[in-house]
Amino acid sequence: MKAVVLAAGEGTRMRPLTSATPKVMLPIANKPMLEHIVDAAIEAGIEGFVFITGYHEENIREHFGNGEKWGVTIDHVHQKKQLGTANAIGCAKGHVEGSFIVLNGDVLLSSSHISKMIEREEDAIITVKKVDKPSDFGVIETEGNRVSKIIEKPENPPTDLANAGIYLFRESIFEVIENTPLSSREEYEITDSLQMLIDSSDNVGYEVLEEEWIDIGRPWDLLDANKVLLEGLKPDIAGLVEPNATLIGDVSVGEGTLIRNGAYIIGPVVIGKDCDIGPNCFIRPSTTIGNEVHIGNAVEVKNSIIMDGTKVGHLTYIGDSIIGRKCNFGAGTKVANLRHDGKNIKVNIKGKRTDSGKRKLGVIMGDDVHTGINSSINVGTVMESGSFTGPGEVVR
Repeated sequence: MKAVVLAAGEGTRMRPLTSATPKVMLPIANKPMLEHIVDAAIEAGIEGFVFITGYHEENIREHFGNGEKWGVTIDHVHQKKQLGTANAIGCAKGHVEGSFIVLNGDVLLSSSHISKMIEREEDAIITVKKVDKPSDFGVIETEGNRVSKIIEKPENPPTDLANAGIYLFRESIFEVIENTPLSSREEYEITDSLQMLIDSSDNVGYEVLEEEWIDIGRPWDLLDANKVLLEGLKPDIAGLVEPNATLIGDVSVGEGTLIRNGAYIIGPVVIGKDCDIGPNCFIRPSTTIGNEVHIGNAVEVKNSIIMDGTKVGHLTYIGDSIIGRKCNFGAGTKVANLRHDGKNIKVNIKGKRTDSGKRKLGVIMGDDVHTGINSSINVGTVMESGSFTGPGEVVR
């Protein structure tokens, strides 16, 4: 069986992290989130993939190729315009046969749930998740073990089963998609296609997702996902650790990486290839460090994602932050991650102040950002790709 993976979007709420990278290729535990999805699907028995791509799709093609590295086939299908989920799924016509599963490139789920889905034999299966506030979601109405209706954000929800956006279909869905009208949002919605299928058939079922469901929609969701995935980290020291460095707990170190004397690292922490770490630095749990990263003397990093090629100069603190590629931190740069009043930190997302739900959140930094020496970055600050600060500057 094949999996159709929806991966065409930019992820505008993730800016500036997606300024040159599609959302699905942002790293979690040092692998693109899309790769985590592929790994889970392969473990469940999926043998081929159809990636529906668009924004900066060359990054996806370069990383995954034809799937040979993973022992599967991968077709890359370009979605010319993002006209809704039904339109995206419809792009897979001619690339799948029989039944196929539909996954979102920004929703992490377990292989066990995918296994349950592919064992079903109905015309369609909708993955649902029990939620506390079903009125905030599209929910299903049921008759026994069948779906009778899909309702978008109902005032009086008939169930607490929210549509998780993961489906099993047969090829017959393509004919339904071709007859699906535009929605009020001027998109072709797969939920409309499903309702048409429900109205013409009583063979649409549902599967409750019992495991954790990680929907990555905003930058700080990367930190949540990173923490979860690092909990299953298998320690692997492929680099060189000098005798007076201290590694505690589950720590993974890539090939060509040097951990210098005095470095103190508490896992779970993953460090990529060809990095230079220390001396005398402190790396705290739930931290992911990419490839070719330098962490200098007297630097402390906590619960953060630092992407490839970034240099963190000495006397710097980074906490609860997402740092893009090829950034450079001037000596003494400090990132604040806690409000004095202890309230949740708000972040500018698409021009709106958004409550992150986090008491601790540092900086969301795009690629190629440079900070001057002794820069101070306030909580919840977003720094656009290519921006810079002068010496001693305070950034809010």
